Amino acid sequence: MKTHEKIMQLLKVQGALTAKALAAELDLTTMGVRQHVQALEESGEVSFRDEKAPRGRPTRYWFLTEKSNEYFGDRHNELTVQLIDSVVTLFGDEGLEKIIAHRESETMSNYRVALADRYGIKEKLTMLAKLRTAEGYMASVEQQDEVFWLIENHCPICAAASKCLNFCRSELQMFQTLLSEVATVSREEHIIEGARRCAYKVMPI
Repeated sequence: MKTHEKIMQLLKVQGALTAKALAAELDLTTMGVRQHVQALEESGEVSFRDEKAPRGRPTRYWFLTEKSNEYFGDRHNELTVQLIDSVVTLFGDEGLEKIIAHRESETMSNYRVALADRYGIKEKLTMLAKLRTAEGYMASVEQQDEVFWLIENHCPICAAASKCLNFCRSELQMFQTLLSEVATVSREEHIIEGARRCAYKVMPI
């Protein structure tokens, strides 16, 4: 993986970072990293904001722009939106709901099989994150004291979800159902609402 690709991966997963922080992650000089992020800025894939520091000059943080989504596999957005419009035109909202329900049912069946021999919240979430990552969600699990978080740093169905929020409702309901015996699940951060990632809070029952 090229350096600029590694930088984009880090910014996608960790959010806005300074050149110094990126340099530490990549074992490069800060000057070298600045050259890469400036090139990415020129291509429109990253931008920056300056935040006031306690002392001295403001600290510059680099972050991904909307254009960077093209790098992470959102190249079929236009076709996806057209297909959704066509389904609604031909079969109405009810037809679209049936498609979403069918997708949810198929996905749920696959997840249930994969989680069948996993016990406890952490085991179940770890497997779920693995499944979601394979589907392009760049998922991970974090734990803060007794609370768990399922983090999804990318949304490969972002175009569909933006067009029809029921895709997102469907996914939240799946997580709630899959973990209903051990935890409650709520979505605290949402890409569609402008967040950098989707974050699901998982509270033990």
